[in-house]
Amino acid sequence: MSAKVVVIYSGGMDSYTVLNKAMQQGYDVHAVSFNYGQRHSKELLFAKKVCEQHDIEHKVVDISSINQLIGGSALTDDIDVPEGHYQEESMKTTVVPNRNMIMLSMAVGYAVSIEAEAVYFGAHSGDHAIYPDCRTEFVDAMNDVCKIANYQAVEVRAPYLAASKTDILREGLVMNLDYNDTWTCYNGQEKACGRCGACQERLEAFSENNTIDPIDYQN
Repeated sequence: MSAKVVVIYSGGMDSYTVLNKAMQQGYDVHAVSFNYGQRHSKELLFAKKVCEQHDIEHKVVDISSINQLIGGSALTDDIDVPEGHYQEESMKTTVVPNRNMIMLSMAVGYAVSIEAEAVYFGAHSGDHAIYPDCRTEFVDAMNDVCKIANYQAVEVRAPYLAASKTDILREGLVMNLDYNDTWTCYNGQEKACGRCGACQERLEAFSENNTIDPIDYQN
């Protein structure tokens, strides 16, 4: 039997590529998605669709109650999603405090319960400037903790930690992945806005790979 792994799967293009990478590596993949009250919860519908297509065990966990304690993010509060390039100072308003630590902790607990050897998630170098919980030192520290937090050691793997979104897309295109099955925009509207930092970084990745993004945009 193949070794089991848990993939934190948001429904976005980074975690979609991670999910497929783990499958192609021959793992028995178990996906877990989190509803943390994000305005772009539409991404969870894409995650559900992909997991059904590939017959992947998929858990969707509602942790939106954490917003009683955690606030101040444009992704979960009544704060406008900033527009413009991802690196700009304004993008810090999209930080959800401790989000990845919370999700990783729960995913590791799931991994222990099903005897999976690792938890995969899609942090990448483009996130480093804005999100502290996507940086190498955070991932390394979480990996150390998760190896000793339970009787069963679980490894935290972020295969694209040193890669850019352009690099991730390039590898996904080599794998013939269909990025029409992903949602990136921070606004959960019918079409992607094309203006928020997440959209701009995505569009830049497609442009730098000399290909066209297959999803629909408002303009």
